[in-house]
Amino acid sequence: MAQTLLAGTTVAEVMAELAELENPKFRAVNTNHGDDHGVNLSQLRAVAKRLKTQQELARELWQTGDTAARLLAILICRPKAFERAELDAMLRDAGTPKVQDWLVNYVVKKNPHVEVLRVAWFADADPVVASAGWALTTDRVAKSPEGLDLAGLLDLIEADLKDAPARLQWAMNHCLAQIGIEHAEHRARALAIGERLEVLKDYPTPPGCTSPFAPIWITEIVSRRQPEAASSSR
Repeated sequence: MAQTLLAGTTVAEVMAELAELENPKFRAVNTNHGDDHGVNLSQLRAVAKRLKTQQELARELWQTGDTAARLLAILICRPKAFERAELDAMLRDAGTPKVQDWLVNYVVKKNPHVEVLRVAWFADADPVVASAGWALTTDRVAKSPEGLDLAGLLDLIEADLKDAPARLQWAMNHCLAQIGIEHAEHRARALAIGERLEVLKDYPTPPGCTSPFAPIWITEIVSRRQPEAASSSR
């Protein structure tokens, strides 16, 4: 039976509970996505809810290098408490896609150094680090595009998307789709780039989900929003 973890819990106690939550079936599924842990994420979130925010414990859990512990650390940390260099080191050591994704979305996006990190990571020679820069750029494309060179981003995508390593390619493709979705003046070009490059065109998409193939993705989301725009103008 899992322990009830409260404030003041030690790393050893947390690791013991995570070991109890380990499930070989979950690990097998996660392994197929490049993630080396077997803890159900709903259960992990329940542990985080009991622990609440504990910045020092979060740092200690991160230092274990264990993927489940790092995901828990992300959930109980104070995003604004990290220094820029600390986040840079964490990103470079994140390892698995899930840890990187959560670190970027749950921590870096809420940190005051986010824009400095976005610019630095975007231009990094390591494609995994660069993928984080592209993810943060995609967020700006959607929420605060002022100052971004959208045409320049499309130039880079058109030149590099096809042959980019998998994680970077996914992030660049997301940016391509977001530009097409959010910015009508660039939509035709975004669609044309997607059609020509055919990146993720044959990606297996479960029923009810939107394909990551940019032309389908753009068209689907824009079509969903059109009724909203029509109704709001009445």
